[in-house]
Amino acid sequence: MLSCNKIIHKLKTEHNANGEELLALLQCEDVKIAEALRQAAQEQAQATFGKNVFLRGLIEFSNFCKNDCLYCGIRRSNKNASRYRLTPQEILECCTTGYALGLRTFVLQGGEDFAYDDKRLAEVVAEIKRQYPDCAVTLSAGERKPEIYREWFEAGADRYLLRHETANAEHYAKLHPSELQLTARLECLQNLKEIGYQVGTGFMVGSPYQTLENLVEDLLFIKNFNPHMVGIGPFIPHKDTPFGKEAVGSAKLTLKLVSILRLLLPQANLPATTALNTLLPNGHQQGILAGANVIMPNLSPQNVRDKYTLYDNKKHSGSEAAEGIALLRQQLAEIGYEIAISRGDYPGVIK
Repeated sequence: MLSCNKIIHKLKTEHNANGEELLALLQCEDVKIAEALRQAAQEQAQATFGKNVFLRGLIEFSNFCKNDCLYCGIRRSNKNASRYRLTPQEILECCTTGYALGLRTFVLQGGEDFAYDDKRLAEVVAEIKRQYPDCAVTLSAGERKPEIYREWFEAGADRYLLRHETANAEHYAKLHPSELQLTARLECLQNLKEIGYQVGTGFMVGSPYQTLENLVEDLLFIKNFNPHMVGIGPFIPHKDTPFGKEAVGSAKLTLKLVSILRLLLPQANLPATTALNTLLPNGHQQGILAGANVIMPNLSPQNVRDKYTLYDNKKHSGSEAAEGIALLRQQLAEIGYEIAISRGDYPGVIK
């Protein structure tokens, strides 16, 4: 029988583990092992980032989407979704607000809305960089052709978020319509890396049909791909999707996976996600104590925040909102951390 303490030691010293070892850790229910893993991950995060937490100002610029992913509340088939699309000026106003609050990274996230084509989004990115040259711009706008990714990169985009969702093709097919393929998603991730982006990927924890073996595949894929960022959060169903009555994912397992990812990828930026904070009243704090180092306050205009509903009951106020940064600062101080006024680049990236 594999010793989980030995596996944690291997993760701490070698930042690696094989599939059998990772599965043993995920299966382990011993609270002492869970605490040892959490402690090791927190120590590693502090060794890399100190007690700094980096903020990313999230701007959800459109909830139009051409895709029909079975888990997503803004899927094209959801006729109950109240659609919106921010203008470039509204996006820039969000950046103005965020900059005044000390945010130095802006994340433009939207559905695959082709009204925001290559040229229009490139113009928005270029204008943000012109007005705020000391800031990083992250895009999360789905699967696009390599030449479009390159155009956005040349316009000034620094980072790109594209969750792979699952590294198992059979599982991927159960979560997505037939026109979406895992091979295409992985090809996009590779293209983004080759172009020069700091690349983020990730997955939902507890998505329908997911097994612990699937999660091991995800961890092995991520270790091999070596992204700059990894975003994971518990699956939370949306009532207007085919998965509306599925069970909510485990916050406890999500925290364990954050810790494993921190030890596998000591330098990666790992957010304590909105989904985690939606399930747990102190989700941000628990995520940071598990090894995360990033939080993404919502900068979107107040009148659209409740329309970007990827899942039910999504938090967008309090410490989850940009105007709640004072509260967030207080919550982090309670556990001995502080907000860094910084772009929070991947260590070793020169800008």
